[in-house]
Amino acid sequence: MQHGPAVRRRKLGAELRALRSDAGLTSGEAARLLGWHQSKVSRIETGASGVKPADVRSLLDAYAVRDAQLRDLLMMLAGSDDGDGRHHWWHAYRGVLPPTYRDFISLESQASAMRTLETTVVPGLLQTPEYARAVTRAAVDGLDDDRLDALVEVRLARQAVLRGDPPLRLEAVLDEAVLRREVGGPEIMARQLERLSEAARLPQVSLRVLPFAAGAHIGLTGPFVIFSFKNTSDLDVVVLDHLTSSLHLERKEDLEAYTEAFDTLRFHALSIEDSLAFIAGMHRGR
Repeated sequence: MQHGPAVRRRKLGAELRALRSDAGLTSGEAARLLGWHQSKVSRIETGASGVKPADVRSLLDAYAVRDAQLRDLLMMLAGSDDGDGRHHWWHAYRGVLPPTYRDFISLESQASAMRTLETTVVPGLLQTPEYARAVTRAAVDGLDDDRLDALVEVRLARQAVLRGDPPLRLEAVLDEAVLRREVGGPEIMARQLERLSEAARLPQVSLRVLPFAAGAHIGLTGPFVIFSFKNTSDLDVVVLDHLTSSLHLERKEDLEAYTEAFDTLRFHALSIEDSLAFIAGMHRGR
């Protein structure tokens, strides 16, 4: 269990080590090709030190890696720009966002799929602007209006991943408490329920409600997110949010445990159709 940057270095290093092996090169041979000392290649592969995006690009070229998506993903892990040269949009908010949040957005922007359990609030990717503002104001003490506006802008900008090409596939299990907690007042909550109904009809979104009637469940320990990546499952990661930081779990055992937990929650939740009906019923009741 580590903080995000350490996990990303380790994952990047492991992937580069595998690519070097696939290219039939020893670490010494790779270093000589690039005019480096062997220890530099070793430090990169073990995640012992940070690595410049330019060095990752040089290694990928040396290993004849042509897969554009894989290159973009590894460059993202190194903190690079997007493959087409565009800066990540959240760089403009560096003065507002803590590093752990920037790291989360970076993973979210490159993931192919996201599975999430939410026990307290609507997932950020499905929040309305008014709901996002109310949640942010309550969660972060002492915000001035400018910083609040910036954080809400970020929350809404993140939602673009659902409209990408291809879009992020989002699978969410929402505890009933998420729907019954009145955030921002009746009108804001009514619009938020309407937004959930709209989002649940998108082909890239799968939404299930875990009703109170399901009783105690494994998700009572708290919300979590599982990010999956198209190119390799070795880069999959579980993210746990805390009040002042996020933790990333990337061991195989952790991923298996949380995947099994999510499957269990999905089994006990209402079907997608019944979940839509449940949300619609709550909306009508307002």
